[in-house]
Amino acid sequence: MDLIQHPIVFLHLPKTAGQTVHNALAAALRNQHVSPIRVHSHAEGSRQFPPGYALYSGHLDMAEAGHLPRGRFTFTILRDPRERIASFWLYLRRDSLRLDPAQLALPSNIGRRRALDWTAEDYFFSGDAAWQTFIRDHYDNFYCGYFGTGRFRGGAAIRSLTAHTAIARAREGLAALDGVFATHDLRPLEAALAERYGLTVRFDTRKDNAADLGPETRRWPILLDALGSDAARRRIESFVDRDEALLAPRHAWT
Repeated sequence: MDLIQHPIVFLHLPKTAGQTVHNALAAALRNQHVSPIRVHSHAEGSRQFPPGYALYSGHLDMAEAGHLPRGRFTFTILRDPRERIASFWLYLRRDSLRLDPAQLALPSNIGRRRALDWTAEDYFFSGDAAWQTFIRDHYDNFYCGYFGTGRFRGGAAIRSLTAHTAIARAREGLAALDGVFATHDLRPLEAALAERYGLTVRFDTRKDNAADLGPETRRWPILLDALGSDAARRRIESFVDRDEALLAPRHAWT
């Protein structure tokens, strides 16, 4: 199959085994014809998906992929929304430790710096308006925001809607994909790639960008403990209520 006419499009959401999947796919394609655009903020609009590549993979806006060939295979991977939130926060804390003070002081590393220096409650619920917009866009019912608008930072456009309407729009976005898989079992994705492209890809043999915690360790209780107050725990629970309703008809996403 001509992969240029039938490209693989992996919509990688943060902390959903994306680096592992990307690296395995790139290796299976011998790193040929892999789009260099990995983050939506690195290119505007449809330039997130420049023509002529066999693999598009990264934190990309699904709304901008419509001009790609109709034969594309577009998929994403989901994880329990609570675990995704906690894992994202823990990852930023851990990643900040590998940076020297000068690197950590860079504006681009403000998220890592605050995850390390601020309490969990301050990180999620304080800061100026710009910071709170960042938090809401990346943590507050992120799945509904992304699939309901097709954009990484689309949460604000859907947050004022009723829960019923927001969830319905997100379900439409999910239904438009060719595949939706779960982090805890990527064998169906392996089978889909083998059937469609004849690719032999194994994802269980590598864990790229994984935290020091083992896969059996739940991250959410660690975050709840770090928040320290029942009021903060109740607030963070509101960050998953719509996402849980969105995923409820599906199997577990742990």
